[in-house]
Amino acid sequence: MKTIDVCLSPDLMHLYKVHDRTVVVVDIFRATSCMTTAFAHGIGSITPFAKLEECLAMKSKGYFTSGERDGKKVDGFDLGNSPFEYMAEELKGKHIAFTTTNGTQAIAKSIGAREIVVGSFLNLSAVVNYLRQSPNNILVVCAGWKGKVNLEDTLFAGAIVELLKDIYMPECDAPTAAQHLYNQAKHDMVDFLKDSSHVQRLAKLNIYKDIEFCLTPDQYDVVPRLKDGVLLV
Repeated sequence: MKTIDVCLSPDLMHLYKVHDRTVVVVDIFRATSCMTTAFAHGIGSITPFAKLEECLAMKSKGYFTSGERDGKKVDGFDLGNSPFEYMAEELKGKHIAFTTTNGTQAIAKSIGAREIVVGSFLNLSAVVNYLRQSPNNILVVCAGWKGKVNLEDTLFAGAIVELLKDIYMPECDAPTAAQHLYNQAKHDMVDFLKDSSHVQRLAKLNIYKDIEFCLTPDQYDVVPRLKDGVLLV
C-alpha cells in the first residue's frame, strides 16, 4: 500500500526525503488558493520565488509581479495575495512572478521531489483525483506561518488523508492527527477556524471574503504542477 505523510511546517522538511514522492504544497490563506484561482481563470504560468528581490526583478522581463509579506501587498507589485485579484480578464495568458511569506518558501523547500503540485480547498477533488492516479508516495507540505504550524493548512492535509484513506496508509501520527481535525471541522470550517491565528491576522486586515472563499471546496478543476521551476497546468 502506498503511504502518505504530512509535514506540518516547512521548517521540518529536513526530516523528510522527497526524492521519491509527490509533494502537495498547501497555503490556504492564501498563496496556493491564489495560484489555483489564477490558473482556473486562464493565467499562462506562475513562477514562484522565495526571495522578494528575485521576484521583483522579473518585472523588467515583462512579468506581472505579485504576492505579499506579512499578509500585505508588496510596494511596487502589480498584484497582492487575494484570489479575487487573479480573476481579471486582462491576466489571461499572462505570466506571473509570485512570492509570499510562506507558500513560495514551502515550494522552494520541496525542490527535489519527484513532482510538486499545488493544493487548496478550491481544487481539493481535482488534487485527490490526480493523486489517485499517481504511483508515488505522498507528502503534504503545509506552509504554516513563519515556521510555525497553522490550522487551516493542517485541515487541508487532513482532507487529503481522509479522501485517500482507501489507498494510502499514514506513515506517522501527523497524517492521522490532521485527518481527525479535518473530520471535526469539515461541516463548518469557517466556524472551526474563527479563533485560529491566521484568521485573526487576516481579520485585522479586513479580509473576510477571502477567508470564506479559500475554505470553499471544489470551485475549480485544475492541478498546478511545477515544471523546471515554473507552475503550469
